[in-house]
Amino acid sequence: MATNETHYTLPRGQVDKPTKVLIVVAPYYRDVADQLIAGARAEIEAWGATHELIEVPGALEVPTAIGMAERMSDFDAYVALGCVIRGETTHYETVCNDSSRGITLLGLQGLCVGNGILTVETKAQADVRAEAEGQNKGGGAAAAALHLLTLARKWGASRKGVGFVPQRDETQLAGDTKGTRDA
Repeated sequence: MATNETHYTLPRGQVDKPTKVLIVVAPYYRDVADQLIAGARAEIEAWGATHELIEVPGALEVPTAIGMAERMSDFDAYVALGCVIRGETTHYETVCNDSSRGITLLGLQGLCVGNGILTVETKAQADVRAEAEGQNKGGGAAAAALHLLTLARKWGASRKGVGFVPQRDETQLAGDTKGTRDA
């Protein structure tokens, strides 16, 4: 069983400048979500960063909310939290695969995202993995996001403008602030 396994984790780091992390959680299983949130908050605070929390209806909406926040706000890193428990239909595979794929695509676009969406067979498995004093997958997801942010800052890469960006009109491209062009 997973509770008896020992895993290596990277040493905890610290942020070198103000850092704002967005925690996006799908609280379908409220007690599991609360444990994931507690672990993520504690890890973020231990790194010296600040955080904000938003809730979305389900795991499929987590990547969308993160993408929106990246375009419309000023967060440095993101933590995706939630829990998907296998049911009687193929919906489980769809939710697991598509939420994970969405988060992976955000990461490939340059966002620093830690994925803490649990995908389990039973509620008991979810409880073991979510417990902040146990496996602490919420804390692990927060640490992953912050480790990625540390790498991005080390390499000096800007995260803005990476991936797909909206097309700008000619006046913006030319730097004309009045919306007209000189002939």
